[in-house]
Amino acid sequence: MTRRTAGWAAVLGVAFLAAGAGRAGAQARVDISLLGADPVGELGHHVDAGGGIQFGGAIPLDGRRGHLRLRTDFGFIIYGYESRRVCLAAPVGCRIELDLNTTNGIFFGGVGPEVVLATGSVEPYLNASMGFSYFATTSSLESTWDYDDFANTTNFDDFMWSWRAGGGMRVRVSGGRRPVFVDLGVEHHQNGLADFLTEGDIEDHPDGSITLYPNRAEANMTVFRVGVGISVR
Repeated sequence: MTRRTAGWAAVLGVAFLAAGAGRAGAQARVDISLLGADPVGELGHHVDAGGGIQFGGAIPLDGRRGHLRLRTDFGFIIYGYESRRVCLAAPVGCRIELDLNTTNGIFFGGVGPEVVLATGSVEPYLNASMGFSYFATTSSLESTWDYDDFANTTNFDDFMWSWRAGGGMRVRVSGGRRPVFVDLGVEHHQNGLADFLTEGDIEDHPDGSITLYPNRAEANMTVFRVGVGISVR
């Protein structure tokens, strides 16, 4: 991740915590979700699908009623992966083999409002956020038996401001002081124009050099989410 990306993530986190400090008596929520990404438009010509994980939370802005909430989340989507067996450099050579893994991914984050249409055991909601998306292709070497990376490089990356909007439904599956919800949702990720690599866009040469073949396209997608939310105080 670049310094710009890390800095923006820190700003979003500070803003969320500051809002929470002002509402310490209100009930908040933390979430974790699995993601399925369906590229749309131009991105669909380059990428078939993707999957990932998202962490987030929300804090009520209207007291304990909870119809208006400040929501923030961060996630990562993998849309391409390649792996091949290589030999250690001479003079050791193929007496020691390694796995060369290349991952194409998107790290994203944002903050914005969540409007809960009804509260209770079933909570339909709408949400929107402004934030960032960071496209990165990284390669790493790991041993063939313990999956421990010991060298990695970012081959290509691109950073952009982005927005997201969507909705979903939370269904309460456990009561008590800290209710647990199953969360089903869908969002549109509007990343705009991006430069990125996909599987096969790195060409290796016999002398050890590489050639990159980046793509440039509107990199938007529809993301489906299945997760769990826990209310906290």
